[in-house]
Amino acid sequence: MKQKINSRLLIIALIAIFSTTIGIIYVCYNSFETQIQKDLKIHGEIIQETGVLQSYYANGNVDEIPDLFKDLKNENVRVTWIDKDGTVLYDNDLDVNQLKNHLDRPEIQQALSEGVGQSTRQSDSLKMNTYYYAIRLEDGTVLRVSIMAKTIISVFISTIPYIVLSILLILMVCFVLSHYLTRQLLEPIDTMAENLEDSIGLDPGYKELIPFANKIRSQHEKIIMAAKSRQDFTANVSHELKTPLTAISGYAELIENKMVPANQEVYFAKQIRENANRLLNLINDIIRLSELDHTKIHSDFVSLHLLEEAKEVCSTLQINAQKKNVSLVCYGSDEVILSNKELLKELISNLVQNAIQYNNENGKVVVHIYNENGAVLSVKDNGIGIPKNVQNRVFERFYRVDKSRSRQTGGTGLGLAIVKHIVEIHDAHIELISEEGKGCEIIVRF
Repeated sequence: MKQKINSRLLIIALIAIFSTTIGIIYVCYNSFETQIQKDLKIHGEIIQETGVLQSYYANGNVDEIPDLFKDLKNENVRVTWIDKDGTVLYDNDLDVNQLKNHLDRPEIQQALSEGVGQSTRQSDSLKMNTYYYAIRLEDGTVLRVSIMAKTIISVFISTIPYIVLSILLILMVCFVLSHYLTRQLLEPIDTMAENLEDSIGLDPGYKELIPFANKIRSQHEKIIMAAKSRQDFTANVSHELKTPLTAISGYAELIENKMVPANQEVYFAKQIRENANRLLNLINDIIRLSELDHTKIHSDFVSLHLLEEAKEVCSTLQINAQKKNVSLVCYGSDEVILSNKELLKELISNLVQNAIQYNNENGKVVVHIYNENGAVLSVKDNGIGIPKNVQNRVFERFYRVDKSRSRQTGGTGLGLAIVKHIVEIHDAHIELISEEGKGCEIIVRF
């Protein structure tokens, strides 16, 4: 990461230097060209105002024009005087007899037609630009002044050594700064990474990093909790599976070795069947929890009548209640909720079965549907109840308040964990109200 930041900072510096250099040269050269045009115009207007050329032309003494513009020649300013037919009458740099007719020159044509003409011509061989400014005089002749200057490319080429030197110096500075800034930037992140296990109250160094730090901490805590949950789940599953399997294996071994009296064979077979059923129920509940963990069912939600679904579940579980000598009552108002029919029935069934299994002889289970700022499902019993110190754990996987009674009733310890998952899928809220020896009420608010 540090290498990437350093290299990208250096690349940005190179691009900035190169683009800035080109931009400055371009702007300066444009200003330079503008100034040349202004200077040529001033020279031309001054010569025009003196009237020297016109006086010689009027007297017919063109051949006798002295070298009046020697100073301008020293400044590399060339003065050329052209007749109306394009013939060169005077030039302060070259012999007029060696010069061709200038009538085809664009600045001359423009001056003859408009009074003033300008043009620029480039010499590829000399890498020079020649700037021309022409004025039509009162007698119809044309005065032209010109100057040669380097092209922008040649200017750029001539500055390359200085550019390279500047780039090297700036790169050295950028290299040092990038290392320093990268270290300063990443130091808080490295510190957080090193102290991730104990990052409470750790200052991330920059206020912009606080949300990031909080997010990382939160995710780290969730990962640790998930890992611990998986570890605990694996340990619990191993233990829960081992118990019925050990019983089945033991009873089967006794029968295989003919160590069971004839009058006990039925009992042993019953124990094998009960432990096999317990094992099957446990596996089914584990599979169901896994499905709820990885399934998105919101899209399958439809409008359902909560009371109607509750009555249907209670009707199915009446036989179980009668076996336990527990009365089962379901009543309430007709509330409509968005739900998945299978999940809703599973939710109600688990709650009612728990209320039946952990009830006392001649106990009572009441399923009540009502509205309290939304549909509410209440399952209440007058059974053994749950101690207050463990009420916050009853929704954990494999947690049992009374382990011996759970095994007697065939409970897997996963029923309320499944209920909690289904409640979360519905974005609902679950509440437990219980007192040891007086019963338990579980309320689900949709």
